[in-house]
Amino acid sequence: MAGKKKEIILQTTILNQEQWDEMLATTGLVVVDVYQAWCGPCKAVISLFRKIKNELGDNLLHFAVAEVDTIDSLQKYRGKCEPTFLFYGGGQLVAAVRGANAPLLQKIIHEQLVTEKKVLEEGAERKVIKDEGLVEEEEEEVTVLEHSEEEDLVTANKAYTVAIIKPDAVAHGKADEIIMKVQEAGFEIFSHEERTLTEEEARDFYQHRAGESNFEELIRFMSSGPCRVLIISKPEGTDDVIPLWREFIGPTDVEVAKQEQPESLRAQYGTENIFNAIHGSDNKDQASRELAFFFPNFGAFSEAQHQARQDERVEKTLALIRPDILKEKKDDILQKITEAGFMIAMQKEVLLTEQQIYEFYREHIEEDYFPALLQNMTSGPVLALALASKNAVEHWRNLLGPKDVTQAKEEAPESLRAQFAVETIPINQLHGSGTPQEAEKELKFFFSRQHTLAVIKPDALDEHRDEIVQKIEEGGFVISQMDEKTLSREMAEEFYKEHKGKPFFDQLVDYMSQGPSLMMILSKENAVEEWRSLMGPTDPEEAKQIAPDSLRAKFAKNILQNALHGSSNQTQAMEKIHFVFGDINIGADGIVQGIEPDLEKVVCPEHRDESEDTLLEAETVETTEKTATDNGTPVDSPTENSQSTLNESSLKSLSHVTAEESKVNGEDGED
Repeated sequence: MAGKKKEIILQTTILNQEQWDEMLATTGLVVVDVYQAWCGPCKAVISLFRKIKNELGDNLLHFAVAEVDTIDSLQKYRGKCEPTFLFYGGGQLVAAVRGANAPLLQKIIHEQLVTEKKVLEEGAERKVIKDEGLVEEEEEEVTVLEHSEEEDLVTANKAYTVAIIKPDAVAHGKADEIIMKVQEAGFEIFSHEERTLTEEEARDFYQHRAGESNFEELIRFMSSGPCRVLIISKPEGTDDVIPLWREFIGPTDVEVAKQEQPESLRAQYGTENIFNAIHGSDNKDQASRELAFFFPNFGAFSEAQHQARQDERVEKTLALIRPDILKEKKDDILQKITEAGFMIAMQKEVLLTEQQIYEFYREHIEEDYFPALLQNMTSGPVLALALASKNAVEHWRNLLGPKDVTQAKEEAPESLRAQFAVETIPINQLHGSGTPQEAEKELKFFFSRQHTLAVIKPDALDEHRDEIVQKIEEGGFVISQMDEKTLSREMAEEFYKEHKGKPFFDQLVDYMSQGPSLMMILSKENAVEEWRSLMGPTDPEEAKQIAPDSLRAKFAKNILQNALHGSSNQTQAMEKIHFVFGDINIGADGIVQGIEPDLEKVVCPEHRDESEDTLLEAETVETTEKTATDNGTPVDSPTENSQSTLNESSLKSLSHVTAEESKVNGEDGED
């Protein structure tokens, strides 16, 4: 891979005493990362060393990695887990740094390189040192305490616990999403592996619950498929991780979690008591036993090594799969991405216009290759991916290889650009952000937050308000603004003005003005479609069949009293938002502050029926809503007989609109 080649060129690998002696004869300053075989070199500093090497471009500066287990001269460093960097000049030790301390390493490298040049060029005296750290105890040692012959595996400054993403959440494809939320909540993931428990292992692990009535069911469930097992901690200086983790995952009983802690992981991902998605240790003793169960060598790890790993930042970057390979190679590329350790946080398939290509690649317009790039990028749909991992930008670019296809094939034949090159096309088929700053900007281009108007209608507000609001929040929406109001007839007529003159218009207006509705601005990536998906089809009977978890399947009474309203497209959403809330401004984070410019995107051809013919869709969608709402007055409403009884022609109109809408859109529109 391209990334690995760079690492080999940057750092010489030393595996035996002979190679070590050769290194000592090197002219100049040599920075050596000495490491234990079981943990490997410190990867957190590679980008720093590469940056320093590129900036200085000095032939007297060298980097190396040395395995202490096989080099006699480094025998005293064996068993020392903390990252250690030794600085050699003229074969003599001139400095030593412990820990992946980037500012200190950079400072020492610059200082020692200047000093070594003076020695070589001016005959200055070289100051040789002894590594005092070898005779002092490490400040960060693993503390092992005895508790009923079990190891309490905690470090001097940090506690760890086991977290398990159970088979139900893994089977539903929620593991990566959960891991992202764990990291976003500030938990540090020290280790992570996929594991399928045997029935015997499950019994051993849950032996403390053997007396419970559902024990056998628990064992069958936990051995039914793969789990994700994590070692997690919290940053130094915070409270003990165990109570914080248990608070984060929520009560064991999913229904209790949904009522008392709706933001908890179990409330969001669990389905019932046993199938509650997440496991957490109850206390330190249990955490120690569980760590020993899954990670018997965990006690060998040190806090310093863990900190070195955490120095690698978790970030997101943009990846694009271009049109020429998307259809045929999409699955292969996604598999490569997953195998490389990335999590796909978001993805969107779009057909970009020329204007959008000019905007996205505006810094490349004057380049000779731009016409070919423009033709390539507008020839079909593009798959945009938000990839998340530690040092995602650099990791993805290393995986891609050189931009030039010929160079990629020659220098990095295992890189993705080399593997997925199209022989007849000079443009590489995969894009990656160049810097974290570019990644942030490009991700906003493709995944900017949308806003949509949602309304809980009068019939549902009285009976199901709290439940619906909870479902909205669990769906990942930010409720940027909320206002409960009763529409006057005049406001209702204006809100639905595009339906004036239609058979159901008067009944619709009467229904929507009969009592309070809850008006909300919902903010989220792809908010319009996400909200429509959460609502479900207009007809609750259809919703129960094809979207049983949708809100209308749960809370709507019939096609007329269908509980909710949602805009059918972004333009309509903003129009309705301004009508209801006035000149309100909403920021990209969903906070009321300033509406970001809208990037109009054309979706891929297979979904075009959801976006083209916007006027027809908006009309039929709104028509359906009005019709549904029209006759949606609750049975006990005092206005039922006078206001909410649709005549036969109105019902026929409603049925006609719904049928036509389904034909045009392939799904129910706004209603």
